[in-house]
Amino acid sequence: MTRLRTATARPSGCAVVALLLVLAGCNSPRDQHSPSGVPGSAAPSASAATPSPSSTESPADGGATSLRLAPPPRGSFLVRGRYPIVPSPCRHAERPLLQGRFPGVLHVGSADDGTLTLTVALPFERYLEGIAEVPPSWPRAALEAQAIAARSYALATTGWSGQEGERLGQPICATTSCQVYRGIPVPPDPTHKRWVGAVRRTDGEVLVQDGSIADTVYFSTSNGRTYANEDVFGSSPLPYLRSVVERDDGASPTSRWRVRLPFRDLAQFLRAGGLWPRGRAIADARPDGLSLTLRGGGTTRSIDAGDLRAAVNTWAPCLHPARYPPTSPKGTLPLTIPSHWLRLSSAGNAVVVTGRGWGHGVGMVQWGAYGKARRGLSASDILAYYYGGLRPQRHPEPGLIRVQIGTGLTVLRISPSGPGAKIGDRPLDTGGAIVIAGGDGLEVSSERG
Repeated sequence: MTRLRTATARPSGCAVVALLLVLAGCNSPRDQHSPSGVPGSAAPSASAATPSPSSTESPADGGATSLRLAPPPRGSFLVRGRYPIVPSPCRHAERPLLQGRFPGVLHVGSADDGTLTLTVALPFERYLEGIAEVPPSWPRAALEAQAIAARSYALATTGWSGQEGERLGQPICATTSCQVYRGIPVPPDPTHKRWVGAVRRTDGEVLVQDGSIADTVYFSTSNGRTYANEDVFGSSPLPYLRSVVERDDGASPTSRWRVRLPFRDLAQFLRAGGLWPRGRAIADARPDGLSLTLRGGGTTRSIDAGDLRAAVNTWAPCLHPARYPPTSPKGTLPLTIPSHWLRLSSAGNAVVVTGRGWGHGVGMVQWGAYGKARRGLSASDILAYYYGGLRPQRHPEPGLIRVQIGTGLTVLRISPSGPGAKIGDRPLDTGGAIVIAGGDGLEVSSERG
């Protein structure tokens, strides 16, 4: 997304496609919005469709178009899903998977093309506890600042204006198009309780501007400053999303980065992206600001830095997954060329890209919050710095929120955490899992443990 609602939208560097998608191979990369190691983001708002929660046919008939599965009391569902096999030129391409544990009511729907959609309805605070935007090992104040920003963001982007405990009608997505929701960690993570603690300590706290919940967008790492919302998203100026100087995000793996692209590799990536002719080697590269003039085999091409970045980020990990994204002194980069804050140069038989940051550049810098917490700032002070002096205040919260977990799935395998689960109005007692496949209707079968 590239705009804010007038009111909006990991950083998460705004972090990886469908919830807990284990993606290997060549899915086109895009800017992430979360710190290194955590897929994530708050970018401008994105709405999510939700399937009908009821069906007039029995699930076992194969004609139902939607199913409702209620978890055991105080329990959850472990969900594994598959997406369609898509032919890929990528090396070691694997079929995308979905995996997660969710403590709410699942709704499985059948789309017109026969694929499956998965939505979970759960208490709002349980949703926040499943947000995966920053490592739970971070300092307490940074976690609390992130929890308040995530709460504010979710309510602002869904247009919440109800009374305490009412149902939130507008669903939210679970990916970097909104903010990353993972549910209960799989496998269990003992440090996750630190994040849960931050959510509970900040219960009901949001940022408010003139009576409306602030659109608290955030991103991973800066280039030394943040930007006003209108300069990035083209939306009406908001007084709490102004440019500020950032000096505290130096611990981020993407605070400063350098990527060397040998001519041979670069020619492959640009050919795959339609930017360089086949059968021609690159012999020379001449940077000119934010463009690059390439020559070789009687061909000369001028390529915009943005087009170069898109082609490299798409095809480098696809064609040479062992080398791209490269490893920096602080860890593996999230993308081969993490941001558009870059400079081009040439050295020997290679193009060198140096730059700073990861993300859209508006609102709270997550690694900056980390650095400020390390310096002793409170969550309130951190938020006030990034959001125009706004400080947390209590505000009514919804009782339930709907989260769209995935679309376009071909099959789902769902296992309850214990006895007492239901499918529709009937007990779900398989002794194992149920398998739901798409098609003309939903086909449901049991799988013994």
